[in-house]
Amino acid sequence: MTKDATRQVGHPARVSVVIPAHDEAAVIEANLHALLDGTEPGRLEVVVVCNGCTDETADIARRFDGVRVVEITEPSKARAVQVGNTCATAFPRVHLDADVTISGADVLRLAAALGDEVHAVAPVRVLPLARSSWPVRSYYRVWERLPQVRRGLFGRGAIALSAAGQRRVDALPTLMSDDLAISEAFGEAERRVVPDATVVVHPPRTTADLLHRRVRVVTGNAQASDLGIRRRESVTTPTVLLAMAARHPRLALHLPLFLGIGLLARARSRRAVRTRDFTTWLRDESSRA
Repeated sequence: MTKDATRQVGHPARVSVVIPAHDEAAVIEANLHALLDGTEPGRLEVVVVCNGCTDETADIARRFDGVRVVEITEPSKARAVQVGNTCATAFPRVHLDADVTISGADVLRLAAALGDEVHAVAPVRVLPLARSSWPVRSYYRVWERLPQVRRGLFGRGAIALSAAGQRRVDALPTLMSDDLAISEAFGEAERRVVPDATVVVHPPRTTADLLHRRVRVVTGNAQASDLGIRRRESVTTPTVLLAMAARHPRLALHLPLFLGIGLLARARSRRAVRTRDFTTWLRDESSRA
């Protein structure tokens, strides 16, 4: 497809991509290659904000032409996103986690899906589970079929916003589960999952690392609920699980483990919720190995 043809199908001339990165030297090179290879130079304005990095993340990102690297001392994703938004100049604006993999072509597809009515979009999520332990695979068999997981924009590591959408997100309070907050900020008619764009979200390999993720999610969900941001339909209820099991009987075999992981994560998150510690980031290292 020629440059002119690309623009004729509705792709914007320029898109800003903001990538907060904290000690992502193990994955940042491969993911920037996936983002930039085959993309016309100048189409993507990429800002990598290294926050509190103690490794070579910044040095690796600087090797890529067209990538602007900003370093801040505070290890805070929220602060990194704020700084990245200040540096970025174009809309649509794509917020991309450093540990997910998406092509530049799919970023442009996300940007093209935004319009007067749709202000927030995300790609289809791909979870390569072959290297994960059986409890992790069992958990995600249920999680991936949850209605809110299938239609929500969270848990994908990539969200594109229009200028109006970005203004709405800027008005939100700082939250641990920032992608959930973004998803919940838009009604069903204002957001969508783009079927022809995909992102690879690398899952944890071990049960311990899965628990790290789930404790963080449960803590962030509690914060969002307390602030009235989380919608009722985004909560997993017994009714939802029973309906899923009725439609997909084989899922019933995985429900006990799914519920057990959920209960354990909720128990481990109680102290953080009680003390209102919404900044400690329990990180899954196994997905970066």
